[in-house]
Amino acid sequence: MKKDLLSFAGMTPADFEEIWQRTVRLKKDLQEDRNHASLKGKTLGMIFDKSSTRTRISFEVGMYQLGGIALFLNSRDTQIGRGETLADSARMMSCYLNAIMIRTFAQESVEELARYASIPVINGLTDLLHPCQILADLFTIKEKKGSYDGVKVAYIGDGNNVANSWIEAASCLPFNLSLACPEGYEPDVGILEESRKEANGRIQLYRDPFDAAQGSDVLYTDVWTSMGQEAESRERVRIFKSYQINEKLLEVAKKDAIVMHCLPAHRGEEITASVIDGPQSVVIEEAENRLHVQKAVLEILI
Repeated sequence: MKKDLLSFAGMTPADFEEIWQRTVRLKKDLQEDRNHASLKGKTLGMIFDKSSTRTRISFEVGMYQLGGIALFLNSRDTQIGRGETLADSARMMSCYLNAIMIRTFAQESVEELARYASIPVINGLTDLLHPCQILADLFTIKEKKGSYDGVKVAYIGDGNNVANSWIEAASCLPFNLSLACPEGYEPDVGILEESRKEANGRIQLYRDPFDAAQGSDVLYTDVWTSMGQEAESRERVRIFKSYQINEKLLEVAKKDAIVMHCLPAHRGEEITASVIDGPQSVVIEEAENRLHVQKAVLEILI
């Protein structure tokens, strides 16, 4: 039976541990210049409805390093953009490819693609979820803190796809998650309610970012205006102005807290330049780990 990575729903701690173990091995192999062509002759199709830097580079380079190839499939340049159904595209691509990664708007599109594809489908980002990013974030926390057991992650800002995937992860793994979001910009209600049932009080939602950040091991943020929300940018800057990771917020976290951001960053908005470039920032290492974690996911699924 094929496996997909559409969300964290149904994943167990053992599933995450399998990813971490492979990631450690693959990262060490790359650092020590050992080839690991486990996917030689395999092909990944990458469908992009949204622009990308880290997702495209990390998946494309990852497949190359594993001995396979990745095909960039812009929906505007394929029949998907001319009205071919996702069901037909999924069946057809399954004849040519060994896996599909899709970065798009609707979570329903990813799920439909997976429903009709006979090969693994990976959610590279939707408006609802961003599981690949959170896998890299969790691995980074393990590297820096030794474990995420009992670690407090404080997410400050928009209750967007990244926040939703953090919430799903907290329902599967034993870390504490505090989110601070303005009224009207909370995470998805269904995901929050369902995850809280499994998290035993480990997921808390606040209005005040200082309440969420108090005693945290990790301070995390994302842009205030995501792709597709550009028309709301001026209003969002006004509403989110107090939801910034800066030196004052860092002071209420633990002294050895790390600062994370999924990038791209709008310096001076959700995070100050002094913090993202400061000694507690692990943002670049976090971005690098997208490559290593996704290679592990590709190995497992393909």
